[in-house]
This record gives sequence, structure tokens and C-alpha cells, in this order.
Amino acid sequence: MADRFMSEKPEEGCSTKRWQKHIASLPPALRWVILVAGSLVVGWLLELVHLPAALLLGPMAMAIAMALSGMSFRMPNPAFAGAQAIIGVMIASNMPPSIFSELAAQWQVFVVGILATVVAASTLGALMVRAQVFPGTTAIWGSSPGAASVMVLMSQAYGADMRLVAFMQYLRVVCVALAATLVARLFGVTPGAAQAVDWFPALPLAPVAATLAIAFASAWICTRLRLPGAPLLGPLAACLVAKFMFDMPLVMPPWVLAIAYAVVGWAIGGRFTREVVSYAARNFLRVLGSIICLIAICSVFAAILVVTTGVDPLTAYLATSPGGADSVAIIAASTNVDVPFVMAMQIGRFLVVVLTGPMIAKAIVRHMSR
Repeated sequence: MADRFMSEKPEEGCSTKRWQKHIASLPPALRWVILVAGSLVVGWLLELVHLPAALLLGPMAMAIAMALSGMSFRMPNPAFAGAQAIIGVMIASNMPPSIFSELAAQWQVFVVGILATVVAASTLGALMVRAQVFPGTTAIWGSSPGAASVMVLMSQAYGADMRLVAFMQYLRVVCVALAATLVARLFGVTPGAAQAVDWFPALPLAPVAATLAIAFASAWICTRLRLPGAPLLGPLAACLVAKFMFDMPLVMPPWVLAIAYAVVGWAIGGRFTREVVSYAARNFLRVLGSIICLIAICSVFAAILVVTTGVDPLTAYLATSPGGADSVAIIAASTNVDVPFVMAMQIGRFLVVVLTGPMIAKAIVRHMSR
């Protein structure tokens, strides 16, 4: 029996090698067909369970599966940069003018709430750096409580491993969404179903063309100037100026944004390797533990807000949730909470993290290396 087992094992190995060779020999066009079709299916399944960022996570999951199976593909740099520019437009378009009046009216509360979350996240990131969970600034960016897609894209520009940052950020997105939903139900609120999206609305061509022109032109100029995070932060800044200073409407068809999310997901997922996945899996429990700690710390901040300002508990909890602004917005919009307060805290913290993230990451790593 032993001899028979030993004789079958090489055949099994040869079969695996033949399969891998067959996969690797597939033409690039067929790989793209498989990637797009698989992304549509996985993204649709994630949308069915109302998972936040499903339009990005579905393509990313499919790209990771293909990369690990040997069906590697290369995302052209211009496509990746263009997708980042469109996401910058999306962020700018979702910032209402009322956010500034809301921040000004209760600036002390927002300063304390934002800084408390940023300090807590930075401390946990520093502890992960000290424990050498992930290399360099990766743990800092992965712990940053900003918009997940933005933190992932910015991390690459500042030398972190974008794949591991994505692993940390999107694991936290899922945890925060689940926690926020559970807390809402604790207070007797069942969030309503997400509204159906009209993917192909009839939009005037001129505003769409002007928005895309500003996005791509600013991304190109900032890239030529070699500014960090240029494809994302350049369009974000340019669109904010156009919107608030020149009262220009930012118009972007939903299907364009969906394609941008897919391209970003493919670009990130295609860079995964078996070694990266194995490394992330070995550190899963430590990353999950840090996420649970951050959610617990933010819950304490929420309790302090309730006691000191009289904000209702659900509003305070949603306002201090560490990231997952899109899922928090969906829950907040379908409940009896102070939506402007919640979104002002979330967007204000996002802006602080975007502006200070690189400095904080460098400072922590420099301090830890002494």
C-alpha cells in the first residue's frame, strides 16, 4: 500500500502542474472575460447581503482568486490612475456645504471626537508596528480610520504594502458595518433596505464632461509634479475647489463609478500572491483583535458624548464608528438620528486623516526604529 501511495503522489503532482500550466497558457483576452464575469457574479452576491463596498470587494476577491490560481493579469497604470481620479470626484461630490456650518457650530465636540479616534487608531497601529505584525508603515495605514479605499490608495504612495493595508481596512469595514447594524437593532431600529440605483440615468453631457476633464487633468498635473497620492488627492482637491468656490456641479454617472471601483479592486487583488495571503492569514487574529479594540474604544467615546453633550446614544455611536462611512451613512439615513452630526464627524475625521496620515505614519515608524 505504501509503495502504491508513493507511486500515486508524483502523478498527483504532475496533474497539478499540468493544470497550472494549462491555466497559465490561457490568452489574456479570455482571462479578462473570466475576470469581468466572475466580478459581476461575486459583486452581485455581496450586494444581496448588503455588504458595504461590494462593488469594490467583489472584483478584488475575483482578482485575488485568479492571481492565486496562476491566471495573472496586468492592470495598466493609466486605467488605475483614472479610476482613482473618479473616486476622488465621488468623495468631493458627497461633501455637502452644510458640513462646514455643522462643524463650526460644535467645533469643540468634533475636535475632541475626531482626535480621540485618530489617536486611538494610531496607538493600535503603533502597537502592531512594535509587534512586527506587518512591515514598515503598513500597520499604520491599515489602522487609519478614514475611508477604506482612500487609505489603501494613499498607502501605496507612501511605501506601505497596499495588499496588506486592503486586508486590514476591508476586514474593519465588515466588522464596523456588522457592529453598527447590531447597535441600531439594540435601540429598536431596523435599517431600511438600500434604495435601488439607476445605473444609467439621463444626465446632461456638458457637466459630466467638465467633471471628468477636471478630474483627469488635475490627476495628470499632480502626477507630473510628483506629488504623493496624486491620482486621488489631486482630483479630490480640484473638485472641492470647483464645487465650493465656483459653485460647479459635480456630475458622475453611477456606472462610471462602478467601473472605477472594479478597476481599483482588480489592481489591488491582482497583486496578491500565495505568500501575501499566507502572511495575512497567520496574522488574522491579531488584526481582528485590534479592530475589536478600536470599535470598543470608540464606543467609550460615544458614551462620553452622550453624557457630556446630550446627543442620543445611536447618533453618538454612529458618529464615532471608526470608518465604514458608507455603511454608517446608510444606517443613519434610515434611522431617527442626527444625520448631519453623524456625517460631519465622519467626513471631518476623514479630512484630518488624509491631511495628517503620512506625517503620523512616518513619525511612528521613526520613533519605533530608535
